[in-house]
Amino acid sequence: MEFEQRTGIKVKQSYFDSDTARDELLLETEGKGFDVALINGASIRILAKRGWLEPLDETAIPNLKHVDPRWRTEHEKAEDFGVPYFWGTVGIIYRKDLVPFTVSSWMDLLRPIEALKGKISMIGDSADMIGAALKALGYSLNSTDPEELEEAEALLHAQAPAVKTYRYLSLNEDSALVTGEVAMGMMYNGDTLMLQEYNDDIAFVLPEEGGNIWTDYLSVLSASTKKDAAKAFINFLNEPEIAARLAQYVYYATPNLAAEKLLPEDFKRDPVVYPSKKALDRSETYRRLPPRAQKNRSAIFSRIVY
Repeated sequence: MEFEQRTGIKVKQSYFDSDTARDELLLETEGKGFDVALINGASIRILAKRGWLEPLDETAIPNLKHVDPRWRTEHEKAEDFGVPYFWGTVGIIYRKDLVPFTVSSWMDLLRPIEALKGKISMIGDSADMIGAALKALGYSLNSTDPEELEEAEALLHAQAPAVKTYRYLSLNEDSALVTGEVAMGMMYNGDTLMLQEYNDDIAFVLPEEGGNIWTDYLSVLSASTKKDAAKAFINFLNEPEIAARLAQYVYYATPNLAAEKLLPEDFKRDPVVYPSKKALDRSETYRRLPPRAQKNRSAIFSRIVY
């Protein structure tokens, strides 16, 4: 790894397949044992409130100057505790050879045709699942209205018999989407392009109703015993050339403006990676919800998945 060669600092990585799994990892040790964590925007405030995140030291991360201010302030407390890493959307992934129509709406996934029953996958996350149902019904994915949430729950309950899995699909040649066990599902946009390497019939659409715009951040953990090394690593990842290479490797949009200038034009024109302004205008960022509304969503999620 280039960072290790330059600095002599060893990097050991731990992987997780969902934000929930990451939180469980951190909970096991109360945030100890890790130096840098990848945090989704909606979790920054929560983890900072627990005292697990180190306040951002801008003087130790000079490459922060390259980061678009929009993404720094997109989520509550993000500007104080995180450095934007990537941003993207949540939409529908499907097999064009297994789905006999062009997918355009969340309802194509949530009210699947008979031929797709048992071949649907969903992201097993309350925000993503309920958010998709709310958008399909024409509501905000941040809705706290009990009647709107009741409608969303009914829609997800009706879909449930058609769902093969609520686990996130793997991104290798054994993926259920590649093998054909799954024909349509929810997925983060850039992951689609990884799976397209195994099958050209795989496609992604940001539904016409819009979806979620997410941002991932890199944060230094307050319990870290190697904070200087952690900051150096985050600064390294934000060197424009490094950030540009990383964006192309994972197929996600970079919030690093200097890196964006180094990207190939065809990458920047790809609507999967960089959706149109119109598509983004219809989409939303998850916002902080009142405790009662969050509790209601957790109960809905439990009734559907468990």
